[in-house]
Amino acid sequence: MNKASFAAIGIQDDLVARLSEFGITAPSPVQEQTIPLLLAGRDVLAASQTGTGKTLAYLLPLLQGIDPQQKVVQKLILAPTQELAMQIVREAERYGAHRGIKTQALIGGAAVKRQIEKLREHPQLVVGTPGRIRELIGLRKLKMHEVGTIVLDEADQMFQLSGAGEVAKIVSSALRTRQLVMLSATLGEETRNLAAREMKNPAEIGIDPGVMTAEGLEHIYVVTEERNKIDMLRRVIRAFNPKRAIVFVNATEDIAEVEAKLNFLGLPAAALYGDADKVTRSHVLNRFRDGKFRVLVASDVAARGLDIEDLALVVSYDPAFDAEHYVHRAGRTGRMGRRGLSVSIVTEQQTFIMRKFARELDIRLEQRELFAGKAVAADEARADRDAGRGRESGGGPRRDGQPPHGAGKPARISGAQPEPGSARDGRRAEAAPGGEARPQQRRGAGAAPAGRGPAAAGRGSAAPGGRGAAAPGGRGAAAPGGKKRSAESEKIRKNKGAPKWLKNKTTGGDGR
Repeated sequence: MNKASFAAIGIQDDLVARLSEFGITAPSPVQEQTIPLLLAGRDVLAASQTGTGKTLAYLLPLLQGIDPQQKVVQKLILAPTQELAMQIVREAERYGAHRGIKTQALIGGAAVKRQIEKLREHPQLVVGTPGRIRELIGLRKLKMHEVGTIVLDEADQMFQLSGAGEVAKIVSSALRTRQLVMLSATLGEETRNLAAREMKNPAEIGIDPGVMTAEGLEHIYVVTEERNKIDMLRRVIRAFNPKRAIVFVNATEDIAEVEAKLNFLGLPAAALYGDADKVTRSHVLNRFRDGKFRVLVASDVAARGLDIEDLALVVSYDPAFDAEHYVHRAGRTGRMGRRGLSVSIVTEQQTFIMRKFARELDIRLEQRELFAGKAVAADEARADRDAGRGRESGGGPRRDGQPPHGAGKPARISGAQPEPGSARDGRRAEAAPGGEARPQQRRGAGAAPAGRGPAAAGRGSAAPGGRGAAAPGGRGAAAPGGKKRSAESEKIRKNKGAPKWLKNKTTGGDGR
């Protein structure tokens, strides 16, 4: 079956040509189903995995439906975060600028006065965050009476951050005949309630409704102790060696610590905070895209909706709060049919969360262990460790093909005597059978190793070489006349240098 083309589903030639310039020649499944419905004016509720092309699924029909001659706001797109809103603006300018369509961003963190001045230039397409859009509507600076289509991108996250009431007020400020479109990777209760209340006969689209994550994604987790999580994070990044990676941290106050430790370990990293202003966020993300640093440390809010090209690895430094958050984290990689990897770092007590996600999302989420710089299955790692212990004990061949450690060497037997005259002789005395081995220092000329026990000369024994033995020349030897010689030697030492008459007096006059 031949895949449909953009022209076949209603996209005009100039937009098709523009898409081909960026290497997009055929619609994705969600685009193929959504675009004809939006061109027909239907309200649409679309659920699709993150990274399947939802942005172009609604943006192309919106651009095609804008009249550049009318200098009023005709289309409105709401996004949950500043970064996602700016990404949508970039896409809208990429495909709509040649038509003369003006696009303006109205996001929090930017100067309100400047945004009001830009609204005087009469943009036809506005992209913004709910808080700032609601503020400008309240100030009567953003006119909604000509808005024909409202799009809620990442609707579920938007309700979590802004509340369904804020979004409902924006929707109700437009004409009752407006078109309402809601897209998300997951459709929560609030999303469905708003759809039931505000949509007219909506068309519901679900791409593989039983599969919440993209098929090209691999899901694994590694287990470590809480105090070793930073080291495990380092090992994960080193093992998979991605060009870029995003690390998700649950607590905002931990982000700076993780960033600092990664930099200390030689992995260039920077942090992205949800409450950062527009300039700071743009600066950090531009440096990340340009390869100025390798790891982006962020919270769920900060990274929601990010689309980073060639992002191969996502790491959850803390396990995701729930299955929905896990879907959005994993969705930062493996986009538009590419391969991607999602790794969660958990403690032994948190492994049940991984099993829960696997059941709820119907995915393979398996444990891996890092062994010899590679991620292997847990049972394979155990087998390798057991084999390693066997090699250390000389029980099997080594991986390098050499004989086992200790092969060809005589076994050490407790109590074995050293060879007479060997290097060990005189330094260590091994006990005779039934005795106790003791280190022995040679004390005198001709002393032999001696140990305790009946077969060896004991301490204080009169046997030759024993400690305290009376062998001639030994330390403390008691030769006959020893005391007398000692007294005479002492006398001679004292008389050294004395006058001759004194020497004769002390020696009895004979000079002795």
